[in-house]
Amino acid sequence: MNGMAHAAGRPVLVTGATGFTGGHLVRALAEDGYQVRSIVRTASKARDLPVGVDVREADITNPAEVARAMEGVGTVYHLAAAYREASHREEGYWRVNVGATRNLLEAAAAAGVERFVHCSTVGVHGHIAEPPADETAAYAPGDAYQRTKCEAEIMALSYARNRGLPLTVARPTAIYGPGDRRLLKMFRMVAKGTFVMLGKRDSYYHMVYVDDLIQGLRLLGSHPAAVGEVFILGGDRYYPLQTIAGMIADLLGVRRPWLRLPAAPFQLAGSLCEAICVPFGIEPPIYRRRVDFFTKSRAFSIEKARRILGYNPRVPIEAGLRHTLDWYLRSGLVTPRSVVAVE
Repeated sequence: MNGMAHAAGRPVLVTGATGFTGGHLVRALAEDGYQVRSIVRTASKARDLPVGVDVREADITNPAEVARAMEGVGTVYHLAAAYREASHREEGYWRVNVGATRNLLEAAAAAGVERFVHCSTVGVHGHIAEPPADETAAYAPGDAYQRTKCEAEIMALSYARNRGLPLTVARPTAIYGPGDRRLLKMFRMVAKGTFVMLGKRDSYYHMVYVDDLIQGLRLLGSHPAAVGEVFILGGDRYYPLQTIAGMIADLLGVRRPWLRLPAAPFQLAGSLCEAICVPFGIEPPIYRRRVDFFTKSRAFSIEKARRILGYNPRVPIEAGLRHTLDWYLRSGLVTPRSVVAVE
């Protein structure tokens, strides 16, 4: 479908528009002339969105409000989710990741949308013991976030099969880039020389630069062959976690991390901290998910998206990490002793 012809049609609805990925997607769509509509809880959170975006205040857990926001929409990009925080209760994940997704699917089916892009996660596969995994790998979610994202994905695919909703599912790998803070702690620890590897073996980590992910999401929103399918969207390669930490150290001009400690004591400490802190809504100083970051491999094949959609990630990890670090430096979030100039 011609992009500008589609841009002149019905509005595109983006949930999660005030988040990292959603904000990048909204800006890309707006720059290409699309009529963009976003659902936000409060309009004040949308002040950084481009001028001309149709901002609708609505609670996505409220079916009536979602139905009103869906009126006249042609394409939906559903990116909103309750992300991992150790202080979150499990019912909160279910209410947003599953309940709100059901509301959006129902409203989209009733409105007769042309395409529904549901953003899931490679986390539905859990630990990848024999990498790389592709879209046919078994579901094996390991925590409340992954379980609820898995449930939402299964539900979304059932709407495609049973209700005829023209839907496609994206499973992004670990998203990063300027504006995102998920890797900030790692950058800071590497800069200070306090980053320590956990576990006996190095695990794999598969990242995707945000601009490449946006390319993939937009292909899912327009390519005829995407309907009814699931696609893993990642960078061109996955790497051992220690290699990534070494790349960051090289950019910072500091010593590469070398120390490795057993994971079991940290798993126990994380379990105890969660048991004490979570009931009181306190973010624990250490929790099991942080240890899983070192011990569980996440390595995937993007061959299906390449072959069917023409998906082609263009930003190599070295450049992506450089762009991310530059943003951290400009924002004053990282203050290394020295930074190596990279062309």
